[in-house]
Amino acid sequence: MVKPIKNQLSRGVSVEKISLTMAISPVISAFPVLGSTNLLSLLVGSVLRMNLPFLLLFKSLFYPLHLGLILVFIRIGESINGAPHIPFSIPQLLVKFKEDPMQFARDFGMTALYGIEAWALIAPWFAIPLFFIFRYLIKKYMNRKSNQKQTS
Repeated sequence: MVKPIKNQLSRGVSVEKISLTMAISPVISAFPVLGSTNLLSLLVGSVLRMNLPFLLLFKSLFYPLHLGLILVFIRIGESINGAPHIPFSIPQLLVKFKEDPMQFARDFGMTALYGIEAWALIAPWFAIPLFFIFRYLIKKYMNRKSNQKQTS
């Protein structure tokens, strides 16, 4: 994990830009629509002019977060909107998707929107403290490296 950060620093990328990329990565990873995080990474990375390979690398580290939070965000979104909880079984959903993708979209489209709504309200708030944590750690690492060079 340190090597890609060192490479970015050696290329002149600012600590703030690296910290922002690292902080946004888990937020994007938690997006509650299976198979959409790469596209979201490309969109966000392009808008914020981030190093896309670096963003995708760090996003992939948080893939288990994505799988673990899909149902959490859907349930929160259903609660926010007063919608009934749909039965949620990944194998059942995959069967329904394979049988008729259009019907699947009609049946579960609103559920996905509920999850996206909950994610949009909650997940970005994690990026702020993560940014400061990563910035602190990178600066600490840089200071340690700088001190090692001065004592050599």
